[in-house]
Amino acid sequence: MTVSTQELLLSRIRDVPDYPKPGVLFKDITPLLADPVAFAALTDALAELCVRHGATKIVGLEARGFILAAPVAVRAGIGFIPVRKAGKLPGATLSQAYELEYGTAEIEVHAEDLAAGDRVMVIDDVLATGGTAEASLELIRRAGAEVAGVAVLMELGFLGGRNRLEPALAGAPLEALIRV
Repeated sequence: MTVSTQELLLSRIRDVPDYPKPGVLFKDITPLLADPVAFAALTDALAELCVRHGATKIVGLEARGFILAAPVAVRAGIGFIPVRKAGKLPGATLSQAYELEYGTAEIEVHAEDLAAGDRVMVIDDVLATGGTAEASLELIRRAGAEVAGVAVLMELGFLGGRNRLEPALAGAPLEALIRV
């Protein structure tokens, strides 16, 4: 990705102070999504990473990860698989619980959507604490597939997600287009 692409993406991310609660600076990507040039540049950059790392499927994490991953899958010419919050997918699923700052959460994938031989790239908008991404890697491996890597638009480095994710990556790459 070129510096000018990175600058374009950064210029379209809006800071929203005190959202969703006081003291939090929310990184709003909706202006980026509304700009067809910036959204296409983001899609191209993520698709290039999927091709470079040999992905055969893309997993998008609920919910903003769906928005990014679906056009990337189309651009890269590979399948898209949603990983959803528990109870949102019909049929047989694999589920994975994970720890949050206060409590636990659970994500699911359709059991038949991933198989041995698949190389899966996980795509999301933001890497924060890394809990959801870490759980998705476990789901992918439990389904018999291989992790090709994780790609995010933005990494919030001060939240430590990369450190949490490193052991679960087991050598697979973590690509962040923007680091904050």
